[in-house]
Amino acid sequence: MSTSTITALELNEAIQTYVRTETFPVGVSIMREEAALPSKAKRPQRDLGYPITICQAVGFSRRYGWSIAMNGADLSCPIAQVAFGYEEQPAYYTEGHLACGMYTDSLETGAKSEADVPKFSAEESGYYVSYPLERAQVEPDVVVIYGNAAQVMRLVAGMLYKRGGSIPSTFSSRADCADIAIKPIQTGQPQVIVPCYGDRLFAQTQDHEMAFSFHFRDAAELVEGLAATQKGGIRYPIPSFLRYQAEFPPTYQKLAGLFGEKS
Repeated sequence: MSTSTITALELNEAIQTYVRTETFPVGVSIMREEAALPSKAKRPQRDLGYPITICQAVGFSRRYGWSIAMNGADLSCPIAQVAFGYEEQPAYYTEGHLACGMYTDSLETGAKSEADVPKFSAEESGYYVSYPLERAQVEPDVVVIYGNAAQVMRLVAGMLYKRGGSIPSTFSSRADCADIAIKPIQTGQPQVIVPCYGDRLFAQTQDHEMAFSFHFRDAAELVEGLAATQKGGIRYPIPSFLRYQAEFPPTYQKLAGLFGEKS
């Protein structure tokens, strides 16, 4: 895959040109050292007075334009604590108790669901930093863009312009924070995201919204694809086909006939 040769700001400008998102495109970085965190990033416990979820952090970035930096001490979601490597996986979790009775019909199927959640090891873990691309102080690891289905389709078309084929994604209705950030980092592949229940409940993601995430190294490839597919006729907003003659009810047609009788 290509390595990006554009900046986060240039990527943001291209997304606004070709996709026109309602909320800010968001960069996500996993940073090891506290000293390297963006200077203006808010720490939830310190600056808000309470811990938040990962999806709330993305929500703050895409709706408020805030930069958020957090680790396990700032994180309220127990599933994300495990997924992002801040806590080990106790038996109570791996046995499926969190999913059973809510998402699955048994501990066995609940255990399958938990095992399927992408996870960082302790060595891969670090501060989760989210920020609007237009205010990026660091280079993102991953970019996530929320939009409607047509806008996500537009992004898929752009990413596939040079690749062809299709984008494989997985959907579980849970822990989309892991699908957004961890999966692209670990697999190198972009993801189409159906926002999870928690994202909708805690981060106010709306019913019409989907998301698209990808490794920042593929940003230049995406921008090239967006420009080329727009030139080829794949655009957003989707053009409406209007070149046809309208049909009218009989009374309207009778009136039109009366106009003709004058001549």
